[in-house]
Amino acid sequence: MLCACSGEQFKFEDAPRSPESLATRDFSASGLSSRTGDWESKFEDAQVDEAESTLRDALSLNYEEARALLGRLEYQRGNFDAAFQVFHGIDIRGLTPRMTRAIVERTWQRKPRTKRDIISSREMSMHSVSLLLEAILLKAKSLDELGRTGEAAKECKIILDTVESAMPNGMTEGIGQDCKLQEMFHKALELLPKLWTKAGCLDESIAAHRRALVRPWNLNPQRLASVQKDLATILLYGGVETSLPSQLQVWGANTPKNNIEEAILLLFVLMWKVASCEIDWDPEIMDHLTYALSISGQFEFLAEYVEQTLPGIYNRAERWYFLALCYSAVGQNEAALNLLKKVSGCSEARHEPHLPSFLFGAKLCSRDPKHAHEGINFARKVISFHDQTKHFMGEMHKFLGICYGNAARACVLDSERVVLQRESLNSLNQASLIGHKDPDLIFSLALENAVQRNLDAAFRNAIMYSDMVAGSSGRGWKLMALVVSAEERFKDAETIVDLALDEAGRIDQLELLRLKAVLQIAQEQPKQAIETYRILLSLIQAQREEVQAKKLQSEASAEKYLETQTWQDLASIYTKLELWSDAEICLDKAECVEFYSSSSWHKKGILLEAQSLYKEALVSYSVSLLIEPDYVPSIVSTAEVLMKFGKKSLPIARSFLMNALRLEPTNHEAWLKLGLVSKMEGSLQQAADYFQAAYELKLSAPIQSFI
Repeated sequence: MLCACSGEQFKFEDAPRSPESLATRDFSASGLSSRTGDWESKFEDAQVDEAESTLRDALSLNYEEARALLGRLEYQRGNFDAAFQVFHGIDIRGLTPRMTRAIVERTWQRKPRTKRDIISSREMSMHSVSLLLEAILLKAKSLDELGRTGEAAKECKIILDTVESAMPNGMTEGIGQDCKLQEMFHKALELLPKLWTKAGCLDESIAAHRRALVRPWNLNPQRLASVQKDLATILLYGGVETSLPSQLQVWGANTPKNNIEEAILLLFVLMWKVASCEIDWDPEIMDHLTYALSISGQFEFLAEYVEQTLPGIYNRAERWYFLALCYSAVGQNEAALNLLKKVSGCSEARHEPHLPSFLFGAKLCSRDPKHAHEGINFARKVISFHDQTKHFMGEMHKFLGICYGNAARACVLDSERVVLQRESLNSLNQASLIGHKDPDLIFSLALENAVQRNLDAAFRNAIMYSDMVAGSSGRGWKLMALVVSAEERFKDAETIVDLALDEAGRIDQLELLRLKAVLQIAQEQPKQAIETYRILLSLIQAQREEVQAKKLQSEASAEKYLETQTWQDLASIYTKLELWSDAEICLDKAECVEFYSSSSWHKKGILLEAQSLYKEALVSYSVSLLIEPDYVPSIVSTAEVLMKFGKKSLPIARSFLMNALRLEPTNHEAWLKLGLVSKMEGSLQQAADYFQAAYELKLSAPIQSFI
């Protein structure tokens, strides 16, 4: 059954005797005997029978094959050191060329040979090759068990080199039907990358994984998927950047350029196999794909693959929550909220509430005043579950307070607005008692106090927030400067802005420069303000020349908005200086950046009104309100122009001003104009009350809106 692996036949009784080797044992054709005693009874009978049958059927057994069989038995007993000593006596390097030739001979399509030809052949049989490959594999495993993982990987690599040199184009079909060659090779393919990884040689591990994937080795789908997943895992988390070898860069411009892209490609393939039911569902694949697409910002693709997952893998609430996270990450908060509303809908009333969805819904609603009441409902649902952790309760009270504040600013009734403002501060203060170390909470508390004109509390909270973030937040500095400007300490506010410019990021720096220019205008320093605006525009222009691919969409939108506001502010300066042509040029620049801007049309109306072109100004204000119907400055300016048309237009002007105060109750300009309307109508006491309200609000009005 076993053919000779060398020219000379090795006789059992001539085995070299060594105290360290199992090859020193004497054998006979009928069984096994040893000078050290019988085999222990813990061996399975099937293993012993296999060894006896092999030796009995063979006419002769050469030295290497005997060591392969004995080494296997020692390995199965758990005597890894003894197994290694046995395997070490096999001259693998000398036998490798003959093993390669035997595999090549086996894979050739040849006509049947006579028995005489077979007997006279000096090539190994495939059974002998399989036996020796198994010996190499077990030797590698023994070395691994002995802690010599690097050496184990080198031994395992011999199997791949031997088979690959014989079959450079992959393994042919049917090669494993009559021998264990394919089985041993597949085990080596899977073992080698693991050994390199365990040894800390991640470059070699990645190369071994790729080696297992570039040729058709007849791996079954599940084992092939396991190799692909392991490679994607090392590429994502290994911390070693390795580019594809030149011979594998066969896709041209579509070739993966780094580890992340290669890992994503592998995970896409695995998800396709899952969708086509070629392999079983593996949650780790989705976890790795989520991580890879998240760090690369490809949340749209992630949402697509979440939608493609088969029913039953995620329940409906989990699927909607997962998709909401994806859509929110790309800025589609409306779509995300619609999905989260389904989680809280009647269709899910019979199921256990999915609290992460409610928490996320409250967070999204806190960012958009239009959804303030929905955010209140989300937050209340979570708070109603009293068994939540302190962290979740603190977060919910924070979002609830923010939503109360947003709802108050959109409220029509004064009585309801007062209640909502009180609830906002109560919720935020309660949250601060739970999570007093949360910088976002302290900032929200400072902002709400500032909006309600509690300037002392707002300033304290703003300082506390700045200390918590070590002065690295531009919005904290900006809020602090606005609170100081509300007390008409414009010079101090400008000093705060100058300090913040050194610590702020790119976008925050641009916003602070604009605030500095506005403060200079308030101090009647138009020349300094114009110079500040010039610096601001030059910075925006320089940053626009950067590669757009490296700039986030949010940053590009913020720069566009700031550029528009800068040109509008310059137009306002030139309008006050009665430099009409310069003001028109600035407004044209603003319209080139953003044509459909309500503030641009409002500034244009102010310019026309300053030139006594009231009808044209009214048209500009109307266009501004068509773009944004609730734009308060245009509403107030429209009422001011209507007042110039005589007493017949006063009721319309009053209606506009009341609408403005409904939208922004603390707008002192609206109260002032409303007082003038009442005075023109003869209601002097009412006018006095309106003037008093305007005066008091003006004393605490910031140079820019807090929101």
